[in-house]
Amino acid sequence: MQSKTLFENPKLYSLSEAVDLRKVLKKEHKSLVLTNGCFDLLHPGHISYLQLAKKEGQALWVLLNSDESVRKLKGPLRPIQSEKERAFSLAALACVDGIVIFNTPRLDKEILALEPDRYVKAGDYSIGNLDPEEKKALEAVNAQIEFLPFVEGYSTTEMIRKITQASDTF
Repeated sequence: MQSKTLFENPKLYSLSEAVDLRKVLKKEHKSLVLTNGCFDLLHPGHISYLQLAKKEGQALWVLLNSDESVRKLKGPLRPIQSEKERAFSLAALACVDGIVIFNTPRLDKEILALEPDRYVKAGDYSIGNLDPEEKKALEAVNAQIEFLPFVEGYSTTEMIRKITQASDTF
């Protein structure tokens, strides 16, 4: 039996769907943890971080950079995987409860719409390098901002470098 669409993803929501689901979480007194990123090549550092993030509340939603926004952040050769493929991989993780793809450079609109209880980033970020508009939005919705331990030795850019070096030997 063939699925309706390739990479069907019941955890992938539009922003308006996510806002409606957020209302349900609030009604049920369940806390929402929000994080964001490109998650281009999912690696153990990402997975460890997302598992820790999930422990910060009842629901973990990942705001995923669209293909266009990844190109703006990382350059014309990125992303390696499409936004649908990246969302599909994230959805396979039990710790991820929802995914919203965003196409803007910053998340202030999404933060204000979703009103997370907590916002988490990996430890390679700090309060000093959070985007000022995102920080203002987080403060406006009274979200706790937390930085989780960074797992050294895992980087998508480094993975791409290793793959490129390995391909040169074939």
